[in-house]
Amino acid sequence: MSTAMGRPLRADAARNRQLIIDAARELFAEEGIDVTLDDVARRAGVGVGTVYRRFASKEELIDGVFEQNFADIAATAEASLNNPDPWDGLVTFAEFACSRMSVNRGLKDVLNGTDEGCEQLACQRSIVEPSVERIFYRAQDAGMLRPDAVPTDLFGLIFMVGAVTEFAQPVNPTVWRRYLSVMLDGLRTEGLHRDSLPLPPLSTEELHEAKQLMKNRRR
Repeated sequence: MSTAMGRPLRADAARNRQLIIDAARELFAEEGIDVTLDDVARRAGVGVGTVYRRFASKEELIDGVFEQNFADIAATAEASLNNPDPWDGLVTFAEFACSRMSVNRGLKDVLNGTDEGCEQLACQRSIVEPSVERIFYRAQDAGMLRPDAVPTDLFGLIFMVGAVTEFAQPVNPTVWRRYLSVMLDGLRTEGLHRDSLPLPPLSTEELHEAKQLMKNRRR
């Protein structure tokens, strides 16, 4: 493990840095990126001063936590581009992005937000977004997407599924797959075959429970 200047960290410093990243990864996934560095320090079992010695800002910590997530998204985008079936490639990418967000509120926040102060994320986003556009246009050129759709519709779809996921997660953590299928069908060229929806909808009881839980979280 090295510092930004290339100097190796002492064993205790490297250990503390990993403790901080692990704690931040857990907190960001559970609660989103609005947690404070004090929260991270408490979860890591170190002083907040130790956090600031390892990370000059919260944005630098976000970079360290989510760098691998973006690398995984980039790798999935590349694999989707190499899929011989353009529609399957688009669906595979959308499912991967939504599945990651379904278990990580912080990733949803990062994908929905800007990269201000997050140099590594900005660099990786500049790689991912053009790849996603190519995934989209490849499916559209193959006649599988409606001609009036544009790549930002796919990003919007993923963000909408993220909102459904946050709402339904406590009562039905996998139902987002049903709504992703509904939204993808909305992008498909009219008249093409549609698969059956993959999961049952939220039940009336689940819907009411999710509403109450969302109300409680906002208090």
